[in-house]
Amino acid sequence: MSQFASVEEATAYGAGILEGDRVRFRRLHESDLEKLDQWWSAPEWAVLQQSTIRPRPEGSAAELYREWSANATSASVGFSIEIQETKDFIGHVALYGATIPERAATLGVILDPVKTGQGYGTDAVKTAIRYGFLQMGLNRIELQAWAFNTRAIRAYSKAGFVEEGRRREAVFYDGAFHDQIIMSILQREWDHL
Repeated sequence: MSQFASVEEATAYGAGILEGDRVRFRRLHESDLEKLDQWWSAPEWAVLQQSTIRPRPEGSAAELYREWSANATSASVGFSIEIQETKDFIGHVALYGATIPERAATLGVILDPVKTGQGYGTDAVKTAIRYGFLQMGLNRIELQAWAFNTRAIRAYSKAGFVEEGRRREAVFYDGAFHDQIIMSILQREWDHL
């Protein structure tokens, strides 16, 4: 466990805790909500993150993102993701449901479909992990992904998550059942990455 030896070390930590190599976390802006709602509601992306595809009223995801991003308790945090270099808004990340004494939370992330496959998602996940362990005091961060979402599973694996189980045939799409992968990372594993 490290301790700050100076004001400079403490302020450097504060300045960097919300930054990855390429992305930065910031508070949610009202202008982010329209894009988040579009990404959340688009059927081609809903299939990767929700258990069913249903048209939803415009703006229905806004309250969900506002709640995740209120940062009103120590149990949950939510941030908008922007590219450091351009300050372009590209997604949202949340750590929610933190519990005591388990000190465990669930990770959720959504990224602009145009920005997938460019390393931004992996950097955002790594930054969220660092925040969860160093700022929230978590011991465990977990997530779930559909087995067919191999791109997300690869990004999570690159960030240090390991598959710890699966819920067999947990979701029904395209006339067939698909598995749900459960992944996690522990603080002691992250310390050694």
